[in-house]
Amino acid sequence: MTSIPRSVRNNNPLNIRKTNDQWEGQSPVSQDDAFVTFLNPAYGFRAAAKLMTNYKNKYGLNTIEQIVTRWAPPSENDTASYIRQVSKRVGKAPGEPLNFEQDLPKLLAAMAHHEGGGDFYAEPIIKLGVSLA
Repeated sequence: MTSIPRSVRNNNPLNIRKTNDQWEGQSPVSQDDAFVTFLNPAYGFRAAAKLMTNYKNKYGLNTIEQIVTRWAPPSENDTASYIRQVSKRVGKAPGEPLNFEQDLPKLLAAMAHHEGGGDFYAEPIIKLGVSLA
């Protein structure tokens, strides 16, 4: 029997860690001490879209390589593998600038696939989350 990935159980497709921030759509009840639990996955994608947009606007990160390196640093992850997988799924080279309006849903889908180990979310849910951001 295959267990349900943590990201799916928490409606948190990109495994956003808990901080003092309170997210829109964050569940008031959580069984997870480390990661945010959302009421549904659209709110998880909304939070991820907000974070990725902040990466672009605050830090000037606009390539898969830059974003994934900040998101999943080598001290905690196989960042190079993560970058390769996301680049392949998005269809852009690691250092190629992203068009956030067009590429953000694809980026989030690819990162959610990597974080959860599979395709658990339909495109409309991802796009809804992005539109809520």
